[in-house]
Amino acid sequence: MRSDVLGLALICAAALAAGAGTPAAREPAQDGFLPATPDQAWSFPRDHWAHPGYRNEWWHFTGRLAGVDDAAARFGYQLTFFRVGILPSRPPLESAWATADAVMAHAAVTDLARGEHRFAEILWRAMPLLGGFGAPPDPLLAWGRSPPGTDGRWSVRLEREAFSLEMEDRSKGIAFALTARPERPAVLEGPNGYSRKAEAPGYASLYYSLTRLATEGTVTSGGRTVRVRGTSWMDREFGSSQLAPSQVGWDWFALRLADGRDLMLYVLRRADGSPDWRNATLVSPGGGARPVAAEDWSIRTLGRWRSPATGAEYPSGWEVRLPGEGISVRVEPELAQQENRSALAGGLFYWEGAVRIVGADGLPAGEGYVELTGYGKGNRPPI
Repeated sequence: MRSDVLGLALICAAALAAGAGTPAAREPAQDGFLPATPDQAWSFPRDHWAHPGYRNEWWHFTGRLAGVDDAAARFGYQLTFFRVGILPSRPPLESAWATADAVMAHAAVTDLARGEHRFAEILWRAMPLLGGFGAPPDPLLAWGRSPPGTDGRWSVRLEREAFSLEMEDRSKGIAFALTARPERPAVLEGPNGYSRKAEAPGYASLYYSLTRLATEGTVTSGGRTVRVRGTSWMDREFGSSQLAPSQVGWDWFALRLADGRDLMLYVLRRADGSPDWRNATLVSPGGGARPVAAEDWSIRTLGRWRSPATGAEYPSGWEVRLPGEGISVRVEPELAQQENRSALAGGLFYWEGAVRIVGADGLPAGEGYVELTGYGKGNRPPI
């Protein structure tokens, strides 16, 4: 089984890299995968389920949780399921092993009270007993068998308009079982959810967010299980080409401001660190969303943190300004060490962590999550 996982990791990385690193976006006539197009006919809840035919797809949850019975307990968590298209469609073979997709999932729990960050992952073929993706009316959206040594499965389900998230990795000492119910409608990121990633045509995804989900359940970390309650954010993207050749990674911000507004920002970077493409969306307390032009917002790095494990140097602390919206805040990591290091996906590593927001007056002004990819030598993300 270990050799099969290693082989699958190589196939998975190659398939992902083909979508991210080709000199030009390829059309279905050339490789069979569907391109993201601006005329997507969105339909919810149907679009919470998988979209076969696209090369890459993910369900990305992050959240901040506090103890219900233990006031001192505070956690951040991440759960990301990836559908990785190996082939555009399932091969016509009479075999349960015949598949078009791989299932990859990353999970992390940050115990903010104890200053501990733990990461876990799975990678399987999409097939019976190992993992897969559901279709309506099946409440199962994505699932995968738990890591070796842990019984059960990781999963994301949609039940009565609420998402159920479950994972466990006994070797890493983490688990959670959470219910996340949307409090605001889906936000389409970009015109009709068509999220461009570069000036050149073809580099785009179909992208929406649920920026506030009331969340409750249990979190296990370091030998204790705690009842928790808090707020989550879900990002969903699918497409067949993500990064342009000149881009090495991205900085992504999901910020919930204390005044009720939500802010999504991302910057796609060149190798020299300069921005190649930027997008931002501001959501009102009532749930209305609108794009923010690139010239109307800025991010300035305030510090750096070097990983002792990988040697990668990440930005650590930012000033975020939207002068026309009256927003000028500092975004600060709750814990410097929130780096995720994969042993399955070709040694990929990235920083994904809980952050606090501080206003110009020095008072708490919100919370959120930040993801930083492509830092460190030879670490360009393969999606």
